[in-house]
Amino acid sequence: MWVSYKNGNYMVHFNTKNGTKIRETEEDNFVPSFAENMDVKITDRCDGGCEYCYEGCTTQGKHADLMNAKWVDTLHPYTELAINGNDLTHPQLVPFLKKLQKKNIITNMTVNQVHFEKHKSFIHSLVDHELIHGVGISLRKVTPQFINSVKEFPTAVIHVINGVCTPIDFMELAGNDLTILILGYKNLRRGVGYLNDHTQEVARIQSWTYDNLDTILKGFRTVSFDNLALEQLNVKNHLSDEQWEEFFMGSDGAYTYYIDMVGNTFSRNSLSTERFPIMDNSQKMFDFIRDKYNLRG
Repeated sequence: MWVSYKNGNYMVHFNTKNGTKIRETEEDNFVPSFAENMDVKITDRCDGGCEYCYEGCTTQGKHADLMNAKWVDTLHPYTELAINGNDLTHPQLVPFLKKLQKKNIITNMTVNQVHFEKHKSFIHSLVDHELIHGVGISLRKVTPQFINSVKEFPTAVIHVINGVCTPIDFMELAGNDLTILILGYKNLRRGVGYLNDHTQEVARIQSWTYDNLDTILKGFRTVSFDNLALEQLNVKNHLSDEQWEEFFMGSDGAYTYYIDMVGNTFSRNSLSTERFPIMDNSQKMFDFIRDKYNLRG
């Protein structure tokens, strides 16, 4: 259940069953030698049609060539990859997951609720064969059937967007021993148009979420945030200094970075408009990001 590895001047202990990560060091700061986690886009094709999709995925979107990416061969064992499954039509998905499994890579996959419900048996198979560990599910509509389906997956995390997930959604999800990830609203690609058309509604929901964050935190087994949501909701204000030091996992680029396998670029995060041509070595890309943004410990 637990795996451990050394990264720079610290040890990482990772629970492969529930995703718990613990860093330990005898020094004042954690200084990694390689990225612990990478956000990886493997496809732009999706038939979900989400109005606020910041990646702008469509049914005409392209799939990346997954099997000839040289940087994959340079990954350290137990690196975490968070990949987008989208509508699960990528023909190389399973071979790619098997390749990562052989390298002892911890793979997590996010799908839309529509595709989670449509392909639940297939996702069960991927989990049962340990081809994926965490299952991220982008919320569309809360129903009792959806909640029951999520509970079939111990490592499932429901992804909700700050400004899109309504007060009713939060209240219907709460009290069911669920894990949620609150994502910041990304004003990019289709997200721009959605925000322009729903400015007041998004602002009202974000205001309610900010005002009720303490209640939200009590309603779930675990509540986590991406760094954009931490900023938008000023989460640090809701925690003690000790809690913040314990739970904050670092700035974008300090331990992670983003790879767009479709566009053959990498960047500090998925929001960054400053993209760089993909390299053959994952270590070199991580070093480049840390040097570019002065993120070395």
